[in-house]
Amino acid sequence: MSMFCRQCEQTAKGTGCTVRGVCGKDESVAVLQDLLLHSLKGLGFWGSLAMTLVPRKKEWDRMLIEGLFATVTNVDFDPDRIVKLVQDSYAAKEEIKKAYLETYIKKNGKGFSTSVPPAAEFAPQDSLDGLIEQGRTVGLLSEPQLPADIRSLRETLLFGMKGMAAYADHAFILGKADEQVNAFFYRGLAALVDQRLSAQDLLALIMEFGRINLTCLELLDAANTEAFASPEPTQVSLGVKMGPAIVVSGHDLLDLKMLLEQTEDSGVKVYTHGEMLPAHAYPGLKKYKHLAGHFGTAWQNQQKEFDDVPAVFLFTTNCIQEPKPVYRDRVFTTGLVAWPGVTHISADRSGRKDFQPLIQKALKLGGFPADAIEKAITVGFAHTAVLSRASGIIEAVKAKKIRHFFLIGGCDGAKPGRNYYTEFAQKVPKDCLILTLACGKFRFNRLDFGTIAEFPRLLDCGQCNDAYSAVRIALALAEAFKCSINELPLTLVLSWYEQKAVCILLTLLALGVKNIYLGPTLPAFISPGVLDILVKEFGIRPIATSDQDLKAILG
Repeated sequence: MSMFCRQCEQTAKGTGCTVRGVCGKDESVAVLQDLLLHSLKGLGFWGSLAMTLVPRKKEWDRMLIEGLFATVTNVDFDPDRIVKLVQDSYAAKEEIKKAYLETYIKKNGKGFSTSVPPAAEFAPQDSLDGLIEQGRTVGLLSEPQLPADIRSLRETLLFGMKGMAAYADHAFILGKADEQVNAFFYRGLAALVDQRLSAQDLLALIMEFGRINLTCLELLDAANTEAFASPEPTQVSLGVKMGPAIVVSGHDLLDLKMLLEQTEDSGVKVYTHGEMLPAHAYPGLKKYKHLAGHFGTAWQNQQKEFDDVPAVFLFTTNCIQEPKPVYRDRVFTTGLVAWPGVTHISADRSGRKDFQPLIQKALKLGGFPADAIEKAITVGFAHTAVLSRASGIIEAVKAKKIRHFFLIGGCDGAKPGRNYYTEFAQKVPKDCLILTLACGKFRFNRLDFGTIAEFPRLLDCGQCNDAYSAVRIALALAEAFKCSINELPLTLVLSWYEQKAVCILLTLLALGVKNIYLGPTLPAFISPGVLDILVKEFGIRPIATSDQDLKAILG
């Protein structure tokens, strides 16, 4: 079977990419990722069985998390690196399997005789061609007998776990891990090969996953704030300043910090791009004077924004697009993100990365010939900043100065239809406050929304990583008004693109949040039966037009 991928919102024809991914991955990368997931399911199976008998190793947890994260949309396009992950996951699986079976025999006095799924017995071929052939047999559609709803729920859980793996990886890099989060990866992957589980079993597991992901988001929030202090409202220049430049995209703040340390006093200015925008609000990062501003907009515009720019570009996590030849020699990757032929910066044994190749290239390029500042925007309204002003917000609501709260955010993307979110934000009445987060905000964060009471009408809570802030704010408001989240004058209008958006949506559903507006299209992996559950149980509403939806919300 050739490739079949439908994990992102832009999947071909709204059904699935079968020749080449809209993201840019070719068939070999797609089927190797399928094979990696198959191998990880085997690791999850044995790890789940071994949980009460064998002490887990941190290396196994790390392998599993990195493997899942590498298959998220726009992360790893390098076949060689994916092959290495397949091999490493197989080695980890064999190690945990051996430890479990030996312990089982000692405890029970007999060998393990229970039948196991094919993923638990998987062994990789020695050649790339052999691995690709193996990958063609284990993709999403490799079990044609599966009922549509079971397949849909398995994919929903898998894609959610991919998103949580991204957040767990970010936290791990900063020295944070959580036993409950790590253990769920094994259980969740094992569930994907458990033929006994019904649709109700899987739905219950997905709701459990949503709650576990909240723990993971809290873990990442703690990791970031302990390392760089709590975000605070901060003005960020949009545009560039004269001189050599390095532009950093992605989510891993530690990479940015290491780069800032190594570029200090070098004459190189550092800019954020896309998901790295919230970095400007962290005291531990904004103290570097050469963190000069924010360059460009969202991830999907990089090919036109990076063209003919005399700067170096560093991708620290996901959202890389195929670098155009005109600037490919100025692109560097690090962490799990990779593109064939692009220079990758790896960490040494201590975790340090040497960014001198970027710095020297930036100096050689010379950078921007003159200042070109568009304007400044304010970021940094994370939960600590907003909740410190909670009394004022509550009083404004009681005084009828704030009628309604809108959370307008989520992923951005290139497919038509996302102008809805710009129109919606512009049409929100002036007595309503807008919270925003993730890349979707780049559709409207340059607009002037004015103020409401003493607050900006648009409060930028951060990126998708910072969804925990939005949850904390909503829960605090519900507690203050002595009501449930669903009784608040609050509406969530969300855009989705990839798997981190999936895991955040599942967390919101697990918290009981209802009547979420979701677009620009519904996921292709949601079957009619599962969609019926989402509509009946949770009130999920596909977006219509901005006018229709505002009328339905506000009357």
